[in-house]
Amino acid sequence: MTACVIESVEDAAPGGAVRRLAIAADGSYAARLALGANEPSHEQDGAGAAWFPERWTLDGPEPYAVPLPLDQPEEPDAEVLPLADGRVLIHRRVADRQAFSLLYPTGPVTGELPLGAVECAELTLLPPSPDGTRAYALAPGEHGATVWLVAGGAFGPEPVATVRGRCTGGVWLDGTGRLLALDRELDGVVKAVVVDLERGGEVSPLLQIAEGSNDRLLLADADSGLLLIRSDAPGHDRLGWGVLGSARPVRFPRCLGPADRTVTPFAVQPGQTLMPESCAVALRIDGPAGTWVGTWRPSGRQLHQQAAPEGWLAGTGLWSRDGVLQLPYATGTMPCGVARLEAPRDVPRDVPRDVPQDLPPDVRTELTTEPPQPEAAGGNGSAPRATRLVHKPVPLQQAPLTGRTAAG
Repeated sequence: MTACVIESVEDAAPGGAVRRLAIAADGSYAARLALGANEPSHEQDGAGAAWFPERWTLDGPEPYAVPLPLDQPEEPDAEVLPLADGRVLIHRRVADRQAFSLLYPTGPVTGELPLGAVECAELTLLPPSPDGTRAYALAPGEHGATVWLVAGGAFGPEPVATVRGRCTGGVWLDGTGRLLALDRELDGVVKAVVVDLERGGEVSPLLQIAEGSNDRLLLADADSGLLLIRSDAPGHDRLGWGVLGSARPVRFPRCLGPADRTVTPFAVQPGQTLMPESCAVALRIDGPAGTWVGTWRPSGRQLHQQAAPEGWLAGTGLWSRDGVLQLPYATGTMPCGVARLEAPRDVPRDVPRDVPQDLPPDVRTELTTEPPQPEAAGGNGSAPRATRLVHKPVPLQQAPLTGRTAAG
């Protein structure tokens, strides 16, 4: 299994509350802040309710949730992150300090292991490390951003890298938790860079699509090397894809840019070693009619759109190796559930397709597709690059861009 890289997601809950869900890198556990009503009459409007951490077990026959409340309720801006051993890291903001603890069930009560604190005004947890034993956080500073190891170290939170510029995002590029990609802003331009945590935070460029373009990395899959990218190199923000270590330019399929809709990738099918074109990608689609699910493969040039399950924790999910998309959801009658969707297979354009009947009124088309022609790259296209390549170049099995040379 693989989880989404950008796992921490916010979604509106009843009464204007916020739900957060994070999924472990191996898909075994998830964690979120749940809203528990102290008085039944206040359950719907959120009054008199309290936030508490909740751990989901996802690798069994059926998912189930274990509440992890402490003596006092949590603040709604607390962050949680599951580890592979079942413990849950919680990050609390206490004045100008950022405190960290590990929570775990111990019979009828919740155990807590304090890890220490970081003296800074702002800090955000990074996505779960692929090794499942460590946790990292990103803190902005006056001259750059600091990556902190906040769980899994020997002596509490410790800085492991400092990156010049303003940094956001956070995507793991390998399966060990060594190579971390960040979106760095320097001189008003955003470029994704690679931070090598085993070489003292050495920084190298990752995306250089055009000289003045803003190139952000949204998602990466270590098995296939598939990268999902958002860039304004084509003239405006577009969703594109490339392959880590490939000499081919980044491509921007038109089917991933439907009008009046925002498309955001959140999970990639694992196990497709050296076959990035075959990877199924799950996408969150936001439009005037609401939020629903899309699936897409680089080789197919077709965006399949499906209704999301009721109560979907939007933007979260994970793929099984055989191509089944698992979507976590929570409703009043099912507080911990996972809906399973099989990704539709791509079909030729001349084959009739049924139109689904359970989508919002303006989402009646099952597929958004494009003709088999090169996608627009914009700017001086170049392949995603890093100082140390994780994969050998992989052919994209699509026509190269006419009259354009890939740098590197």
